[in-house]
Amino acid sequence: MKPVISISMLSADFAHVGRDLKAAEAAGVDWIHVDVMDGHFVPNITIGPDQMKNFRSSVSIPFDVHLMISHPLSYIDAFAEGGADSITVHVECEDDTDACLSKIKSHGIKAGVVISPDTPVTAVEPYLDGIDMILVMSVYPGFGGQSYLPQSSERLKAVKTLIGKRPIRLEVDGGINFDTLPDALAAGADTIVSGSCLFRGNIKNNVDQFRTIIDSHTK
Repeated sequence: MKPVISISMLSADFAHVGRDLKAAEAAGVDWIHVDVMDGHFVPNITIGPDQMKNFRSSVSIPFDVHLMISHPLSYIDAFAEGGADSITVHVECEDDTDACLSKIKSHGIKAGVVISPDTPVTAVEPYLDGIDMILVMSVYPGFGGQSYLPQSSERLKAVKTLIGKRPIRLEVDGGINFDTLPDALAAGADTIVSGSCLFRGNIKNNVDQFRTIIDSHTK
């Protein structure tokens, strides 16, 4: 499965989001990762579907929407209609995960589940035959700029084993930078979310460095 770099919009300059997203696309990232927070599931609030729809017009690459909200079932339609190409929901949310996945897939887009750092990796097992992606959080969800949790690599390896030969992407999000990317790749991650590292300084140079690291692990 071809590795994907998904740049986290959470770390963009929100006074100039369109500019930053265009710069990220020009730099060669594959996806835009959209973190949606409701102030309840996590202690932070980000954007709604209308804002995302506006940002969507800035670029043509896929939008990878991560719903960190307690009741995603009520918002899936709006985010799908707002331009999401994939949507992931937390197994820890208060809604029925199967119902969420069914609603996502009813829009003809990719569906996945997310597990937070304290959630056993076995929580993904009931969904393995009906999803396109598993996102393993390598920080506690809610804020950007956190450090990669050391146990994350072993958790990625365990999820990779559960995936087996299924065509499911293994995404990692949190604290991914030039130093931690090799560990995440070695553990089996093929879809890399990074925000603070990629948006800091020259985006093109940062993305190129990510590509070099990825290429060295996929030869």
